Amino acid sequence: MPDEFSLDVIAVGAHPDDCEIGCGGTLASLVAQGYRVGIIDLTDGEPTPLCPSPEVRLREASEAKGVLGVHHRVIFDLPNRRLFDSFEARVQLATEFRRYRPSIVLSLGAKTPLASPDHWQAMQITEAAVFYSRLSKWDEHFNGMPTHKINHLLYYSLAFESAFERNANAVIHDISETLEQKLNSVRCYRTQFPVDKEYLFERVKNMALAYGAAAGFVAGEQLTMTRAIGCRNLVPFLNG
Repeated sequence: MPDEFSLDVIAVGAHPDDCEIGCGGTLASLVAQGYRVGIIDLTDGEPTPLCPSPEVRLREASEAKGVLGVHHRVIFDLPNRRLFDSFEARVQLATEFRRYRPSIVLSLGAKTPLASPDHWQAMQITEAAVFYSRLSKWDEHFNGMPTHKINHLLYYSLAFESAFERNANAVIHDISETLEQKLNSVRCYRTQFPVDKEYLFERVKNMALAYGAAAGFVAGEQLTMTRAIGCRNLVPFLNG
C-alpha cells in the first residue's frame, strides 16, 4: 500500500468520544509532530438519551476529528450497548490494521464500573486484533491482505481515579500544548455533554493536570505499555 495511505498510530475506542477523552491530547500532539494518526470507533455510540439520531453523533465525531487534526477516522457498525468480543469483530479490526499498517495502537485499557461495559469488550477486541494482524496462513479471513506486525500496544484510560494510580509500565505523554484541543474535541459531542454536565470538562482537565504534574509537565496523558520501559543509552533517554 502506498505510504500516503498508511498511518503511524491508530487509537481504538468503543464509541465516538472515547479516544478524545482518553488520549485526544496525545493524538493532537502526534499530528503536530508530523505523524499520521487515525481513530477507529467500534460502534457509532447510539442510541444515547439526548442524541436524536446516529447521523448527529457521526457529525459530532467528524467535527472532533477536525479539531484534533487526525488524518482518518473509521466508525464500525457494531452495536452500541451490545458490543462483545467476537471472532468477527476481531477480524474486522485486524483488517483495518493490515490496511493502514500502524506501528503503534492505543487501546482502552481498563474496566469502567458503573459506565459502559463496551469499553472492556473493546479492549479485548483490540488486543486480539493486534495479534490477528500479524498471523500468516489465514488468507481466507483477510482476502489475501498482507500481514502486518504492530510494534507497540499502549493503553489509555477513561477512569478519572486512574490519575492517582501509578504504574511501573506507564509513560506520561506531554499534552501541555494540546490540552485545549483535547477539551474542544470533547466539546464537539454536544449531545453527550450538555450544559448540566459542564463539570465533566473540569474533571477531564484536572486529570490531565494531575498526570502532567507527576512528570513535570503542565498537562499530560498516561499511557500504559505492555512491558517495562527500557533504554540502551541513558543520557539521551533522560534528556529527551
